Amino acid sequence: MSDYSRLEQALAVSFAEPALLRQALVHSSYCHENAAAGLGHNERLEFLGDAVLDMIVAEQLYRDDPAMAEGAMTKRRATLVRRETLARVARAINLGDFLLLGKGEEGTGGRDKVPNLAGALEAVIAAVYLDRGMERTREVVLRLLADEWRRPAPGGRDYKSRLQEVSLARFKTAPDYRLAGESGPPHDKRFTVQVVVNGEVMGEAAGKKKQTAENEAARQALERLGEGFTD
Repeated sequence: MSDYSRLEQALAVSFAEPALLRQALVHSSYCHENAAAGLGHNERLEFLGDAVLDMIVAEQLYRDDPAMAEGAMTKRRATLVRRETLARVARAINLGDFLLLGKGEEGTGGRDKVPNLAGALEAVIAAVYLDRGMERTREVVLRLLADEWRRPAPGGRDYKSRLQEVSLARFKTAPDYRLAGESGPPHDKRFTVQVVVNGEVMGEAAGKKKQTAENEAARQALERLGEGFTD
C-alpha cells in the first residue's frame, strides 16, 4: 500500500502534508506488531473526525430543510454518521485497500470490518480538516455522503401518498405540485413548491430537494384538510 495518489483522487484532495493521510490509515494492530516503525495509530484522528463529521452533517441538515424538527434532524444525522453508513462509504472509495494493519487483523478480514472502515474514514476526514480546513472538508464530506443523503429517511412520513389518497377520495382529483421558484447557485439550489388541491393552493414549502419541498407542502395541505396519520 504505497500509492496514496489513488486515495487522494478518490477524495478529490491533494494533501500538503501527506503524513496526515498516512497517519489516518494506521490501525492500532499495526502499531502493536511494528513498534519499531514509530508510527502512531489513527484513533486520535478518528476522535477529531467524528466531531467534524457531526458538525458538517448537522449544519447541512439545518440548511436543507427549515421545516425539519430537532428530533427528526437528530435521527437523520444518526443514520448518516453511524458506523454501517460510514463503512459503506469507505468501501465505495476502496479505503480498506489503504489501511495499515497488523498481520493478525489482516488475517481475520480486517480490511472489510465495519469498525476499521468507519474509524479510518473518520480519521481521513480529520486529516483533510487539518490539512485543508473546514470549507474543503465540508465539500469532501458532502460529496462522499451524496448517495447516502439521497436514501429515504427511515420511518419518514410519506405525506404525498397520504394527500393523494385524501384528495382522490374527497375531490376525485389528484393533487398538483407546481414549482413556484428556484434560488441559489447551481451547486446549492433551493426549490419552492406549491401543492394545489381541488383548485386551491393548500401548501407551500422550500427545500434543497424538490421531493423534500413537495412532502412538506403535502403535510401542510393535510393539516388544512384536517387529515393525516393517526398513530
